[in-house]
Amino acid sequence: MVGRLCAKARNWAARFLEDITKFLHCADVHLDSPMRGLARREAAPIDALRGAARRAFENLVNFAIKERVAFVVIAGDLYDGDRDDFNTAIFLQRQLRILREAGIDVVIALGNHDAANEITKRLDLPKGVHVFSHERPESVTLEAAGAVLHGQSYATRAVTDNLSINYPQAVPNCLNVGVLHTSLDGRPNHDPYAPATPESLARRGYEYWALGHVHKREEILREGSRIVFPGNLQGRDVGETGSKGATLVEYTDSGIQEMTHIELAPIQWGVVELDLRTATSPGDAIERASSRLAIDARQEPCELVATRLVLEMDSELAEKWTREAQRYEAQLRADTDRESLWIEKVKLKVEKRRSPSFEGEALEAIRAAISSLREDHEALGELTEVFAPLRSKLGSELGEVIRLSGAAIDPEGALALLDSVEVLLLSELGADS
Repeated sequence: MVGRLCAKARNWAARFLEDITKFLHCADVHLDSPMRGLARREAAPIDALRGAARRAFENLVNFAIKERVAFVVIAGDLYDGDRDDFNTAIFLQRQLRILREAGIDVVIALGNHDAANEITKRLDLPKGVHVFSHERPESVTLEAAGAVLHGQSYATRAVTDNLSINYPQAVPNCLNVGVLHTSLDGRPNHDPYAPATPESLARRGYEYWALGHVHKREEILREGSRIVFPGNLQGRDVGETGSKGATLVEYTDSGIQEMTHIELAPIQWGVVELDLRTATSPGDAIERASSRLAIDARQEPCELVATRLVLEMDSELAEKWTREAQRYEAQLRADTDRESLWIEKVKLKVEKRRSPSFEGEALEAIRAAISSLREDHEALGELTEVFAPLRSKLGSELGEVIRLSGAAIDPEGALALLDSVEVLLLSELGADS
């Protein structure tokens, strides 16, 4: 025990006796990514949401200058797909120029979205910003920082080769950083681009691997090599929840000393599930939900909390709610109205009454049909005929949707209709969810 404490004390002393250098690692900026479907969301703060990626990048630049980092590494996907908007490029140029004027080096590996973007090919970045070649791996030496960065950009949107196998071995007596846009050995919901394994990356001998492409933060340690996905800089929808930002890395001549996640996103997405099975009325449910959301909004340091609210109810209360869903959701939004909170969507999770007489193939057929419709956009356009007999059982908002022509029902509106119809059907049948 004493030996371990002494060793720990020596390590801390070494940190303070040696000069500490810092760098910042980010990825998947997706500047000006379109926020699809916001126009159909109730009271959506569209301007705040669409400008979030820019404000997150501005926060990154300001933080880098404040912390006096030696360099910033961007591991791919500055842009978003094949959108061709020079205003995005002008914004990026301005921010990178601010970093360079502050004496901060910037090193970039282009990812799959950058390779698909026409601006990438037609607009030069400011002097002093280094973009890795897409033809082969190359190394960039930052003498003042005592670091060598190794990387390769994407030539095309879909890169399925293992780029890392051609990266050079580590340079002695320097901090070696590998930069790569990769799915690594596979991650859910991410295309398998530039595949590699943590073990193969570690064999390069680099102290740090600055990765991009995976939007969820992850740290892996292999044979002394720190392999890091910082996550995307700003979550783009409710599928990208939690704290978003970049990784601050501190190192000395002895190696990496500390890694810290820095929250930079102005908007944080979240899913809040509330158990309201004991609620006695829609009003009681609204009051409980409002109290919980007020607490959550106060606890987050970001500008705006965008929340999907999942309310678990028994079937009787769910049926009451669904019949006047527009009214109750409006009341809930009014009771929680504040600049720091936006309810992205309200969904019901229903505890159904069990009725053995209706179990079996009939219920499974209903569930299967609704599930199939959710995946079939062509079929969603025919919901007018499918649900017309249920018009009298639906609330005013859903009734209006049904009265629209099939061509006017967009997939998102139709999916909302399906959710409510499923609640009503299975509630009437007394089925379990």
